[in-house]
Amino acid sequence: MRPQSYRSPWPPDWRSIAWNRLDQGWDVIIVGGGITGAGILAVAARCGLRVLLLEQADFASGTSGRSSKMVHGGLRYLKHFHLKLTRESIQERQYLLHAASGLVDPLSFIYPVYKGDSPGPWLMGIGLGIYTHLAPDAGKSRRLDSVDLSMRAPGLKMHNLERGFQYTDAQTDDARLVLRVLHDGLLAAKGKAVALNYCRAAKPIFKGRRVVGIQVRDEATGKTAEVSASVVINASGVWADELRSEMGARKRLRPLRGSHLFFSLERFPVYQAIAFGHPDDGRPVFVYPWEGVSLVGTTDVDHRYPLTDEPMISVEEADYLLRGVQECFPDLELAKADVVSSQAGMRPVVDTGKKDPSEESRDYVVWPERGLLTVTGGKLTTFRLIAIDALRAAHEMNAKIPAPNSDMSVFDNIILSNSIPGVSPEMAPRLCGRYGSAAPMLAASAPEWLTPVQGTPYMWAELIWAAQNEAIVHLDDLLLRRFRLGILLADGGLSLLPSLKKWLQKSLGWDDAHWTREVERYWSIWQIAHGLPPGWKE
Repeated sequence: MRPQSYRSPWPPDWRSIAWNRLDQGWDVIIVGGGITGAGILAVAARCGLRVLLLEQADFASGTSGRSSKMVHGGLRYLKHFHLKLTRESIQERQYLLHAASGLVDPLSFIYPVYKGDSPGPWLMGIGLGIYTHLAPDAGKSRRLDSVDLSMRAPGLKMHNLERGFQYTDAQTDDARLVLRVLHDGLLAAKGKAVALNYCRAAKPIFKGRRVVGIQVRDEATGKTAEVSASVVINASGVWADELRSEMGARKRLRPLRGSHLFFSLERFPVYQAIAFGHPDDGRPVFVYPWEGVSLVGTTDVDHRYPLTDEPMISVEEADYLLRGVQECFPDLELAKADVVSSQAGMRPVVDTGKKDPSEESRDYVVWPERGLLTVTGGKLTTFRLIAIDALRAAHEMNAKIPAPNSDMSVFDNIILSNSIPGVSPEMAPRLCGRYGSAAPMLAASAPEWLTPVQGTPYMWAELIWAAQNEAIVHLDDLLLRRFRLGILLADGGLSLLPSLKKWLQKSLGWDDAHWTREVERYWSIWQIAHGLPPGWKE
């Protein structure tokens, strides 16, 4: 972990270098830069393959940057008897807690059960017993009395409380997890892999009736090219049907929207996750402390808008989530004015025609179709298993692609350190988790800027480093995904821009006119994607 041994996979001229390499011929082309695509790149790189990843917008700009930020087994999936999915998810949660410590961290959960709730306390206790038994090293669930609950969850409703339970899951920064997996995969590839954001896979290229490549368009410059590969993997999530439709395949996906509200911790003080049944329909709703705010989620509704539009929370969803926490935390008297920001994301699930969106399976699917391998669905938690299965299917399509081992890692083997010069022992493991082997170089690159950005868990040195080394094309890449300033700060981070302007213009080569366009673009996106829904007023 010596700083001088590190070489960034995204140096300042990385984009032109990557574009000039497109015509070399690839073993695997991956379409989609979310957690599934990132995981496939990381596994393929460790198999020694030449890999090209194409993302039409920014890495993690779709579903993988707009999730509930949980790494969990899916307790509610037991209700639908999805035992295999739950078991795999719990086992992967434990793997991620070990392999990405500092980025994936334990999260204690409290679940209160009130009179009339379904499931009731007896069934809930059995379910939690099964849930925790699937990963014995994660600890057991335990019962809590009203005194325990009032201490652990200030303001929680005690009227009609029958029983409380406590168990453990995990949390992460989902967009940063994607970047870490991509980063480590590109380093492991030793120059044989490329990941390009803002590069659209426009159309498949056919040889006969089989897909043998992709026509691509650089969304930043307008340049086009044709690239070929032994296997093309469609890992574009809710957009997967778009590429499949170019082959004449029928649509099979049902985009669902999950939305969240964010409160300040001062106004909504929670110290661990609290899950409860919503008073309207009994669906599980949760609130937990995340990156210095309180996150409330989530909804599960059909998304009926164009996939090209920024997803946004609806008035109905915002009312639903606020009503849930008002009912469960009546003493806090939470109101619309207390909401700092919002976020909505689309989930790709296979459409089986169920009336209730929540009844659709969250398991992933792998579809080989005339040389195009589509991988979609699944959970953030199980991305490594999805990647391994995808490459095994690719091996069956083309024997030149080696089948990966089931225990293959997607992270660099780094030693977490509490002794990075200039970094506090509390912050050092977090830096190692978020940046992997780049952490010491980050700290050494701007030691005078190892100071906190007020109101956030970040340091100024991190923002400077990201601008220089993390594939930034637009301002929203930095403020919404490399960091979550647009969620954490009530003004979307606009107050920080005067301090950032000099560094960003220098690092990215933006003149004043370009800077102005980027600020306007960012604010337009923020108002749609993270502001309060239009018409949602007191």
